[in-house]
Amino acid sequence: MHFITGGAFNGKRAWVKKTYQVDQHDGWLSAYESQKLPHNLADFNQNLVILEGIETWLRILTEEYDIDHSRIIWNSCLNDWLSWEKNANGRNLVLIGTDISKGIVPLEKENRIWRDLAGWVYQDTAVKAEKVDVIWYGLNQTIK
Repeated sequence: MHFITGGAFNGKRAWVKKTYQVDQHDGWLSAYESQKLPHNLADFNQNLVILEGIETWLRILTEEYDIDHSRIIWNSCLNDWLSWEKNANGRNLVLIGTDISKGIVPLEKENRIWRDLAGWVYQDTAVKAEKVDVIWYGLNQTIK
């Protein structure tokens, strides 16, 4: 699994397209296009699956569940995705999430919960990922 994060509008999508030589069609799910968080990647008949917009899916989870349950759901998905990836040679999962942890702490409780959840989930994801890149201004820095 490859986890990519960085600021909003800092070139994460373009970097992934260039790095993996893909476009946004088959195997690319985007929360920004109102696609639902997939629990099972077996529905994709390809070896490369790209999930974009982690923070948006997390926001949706916090609207339905408390922060602890939201994190449990995310980690359950993460474990299922890792099993899918390891179940066959050549499979790759790429996760893209915008870093929302910087800046002023939001006043609204629901926004603080969302921000906290994103921070914890990104830590969980980074620990389980084989590779982690941060993209700023279109440039990557591999941190794992």
